[in-house]
Amino acid sequence: MSNPAVTFARHWHHLSAQSQTLGPLSVRIATLLMGKHKPRGIYTQSNDQAGDYVVVTQADRIMVTGKKAEQKMYYRHSMYPGGLKVESYQQRMNKKPEEIIRAAVSGMLPKNKLRDRRLERLKIFIGDENPYAQNISRRYDVPSAPQVSSSTTS
Repeated sequence: MSNPAVTFARHWHHLSAQSQTLGPLSVRIATLLMGKHKPRGIYTQSNDQAGDYVVVTQADRIMVTGKKAEQKMYYRHSMYPGGLKVESYQQRMNKKPEEIIRAAVSGMLPKNKLRDRRLERLKIFIGDENPYAQNISRRYDVPSAPQVSSSTTS
């Protein structure tokens, strides 16, 4: 991109979580939030100006692989004695499915003071409607995991 104004401009990206695997979708979101998809020289660890906005819709339709739906647990602690709170994947999916994606993306961002500013640019919605539809300039269809056929080849 030869035009610096276009290069440094923050774009709005739309990703649909419908039938997407949590891990690869979170990697794509973290890359967009950090600005690593932009030309070399713009992205640096200390530059928060490179990241874009990301709007994720249909967060309640995200998938996980293997036995994570039954076995994955989310932990938080109030810092008081006996203040450990444990929540399963299914419980969190029923209460706040958008927090599942936010926690996965947060774990993939660098652990520095830019993390909260980057997460503020992540907008997650349960349904297909969002108030940022007029801002979105780029839509991505993240490829889902390859389907494994049940037939055996020899």
